[in-house]
Amino acid sequence: MELKATRMEKADGVGTIWLNRPHRQNAWTGRMHTEYRWCLNQLDGDADVGVIVITGTGRGFCVGGDAEALSQHAERGAYDPGTAPDLATPGYGVAEEFDAPFACHFGLAKPIIAAINGPAAGVGLALACFTDLRFAVPGAKLTTAHGKLNLPAEYGLSWILPRLAGLARANDLLLTSRVFTTDEAAELGIINELVAADGLITRTHEYARNLIETVSPNALRQTRWQIYRDLTASPADSVLRSEALANDMMAEPDYAEGVAAFREKRKPRWAPRRTTKAIRRLDSESP
Repeated sequence: MELKATRMEKADGVGTIWLNRPHRQNAWTGRMHTEYRWCLNQLDGDADVGVIVITGTGRGFCVGGDAEALSQHAERGAYDPGTAPDLATPGYGVAEEFDAPFACHFGLAKPIIAAINGPAAGVGLALACFTDLRFAVPGAKLTTAHGKLNLPAEYGLSWILPRLAGLARANDLLLTSRVFTTDEAAELGIINELVAADGLITRTHEYARNLIETVSPNALRQTRWQIYRDLTASPADSVLRSEALANDMMAEPDYAEGVAAFREKRKPRWAPRRTTKAIRRLDSESP
């Protein structure tokens, strides 16, 4: 595959995927999603690779969905992933509950580590949270983002964040969609280690090589699968429900308003809140 939105490197047993749209702070697109899964598939199946690292080029890790794509969803009134029909399926087939975007990280045969080099929002934060370990530069901004665009928590964040940070603290991040930093994330247990920007990749690769050198490949593989199977709940259900909700909510006026406010850098003007009675009536009319 010709890589335009990502790039891939291998050295000393470590495979690194770079989200590579630095002019957009690596904002997520269908092309990036397609390439990302292809790269994961390649590295997971490569006998010379023992650990996979994900990072971003330039100043950002991944600032969420690309603004142009968000606008197109608003115009369409529905979600279009923009992905190729023959998406690679890395990590699929190990356990049914892993067979969904980002949840598939859990089905990989190798550890996956995020090196968060800058801001991460929405889908970018979800990607990082579904890795095994997270190293990050101090002071980078993070946000779940969805609430300010009239969307549900994206890509299983409602499943993974309570498991990383605890329910009460995750609720704060999910319900407010506020901006927090990697420093706070480290205090919450979301980030494993803060590393100065000029040493982030070196430190992450060093950690990865130590895993390769000190732990057997099958012990890493089986332990990872134990960990994620033993969480009992299904991350795939969370991801797939969030995708269905996103499709429904993109047809609502508040999604178009959220996108417009985001692009115009102003406060959104939400539609009047529905009464509980109206909400229940709408629910009863749903198929």
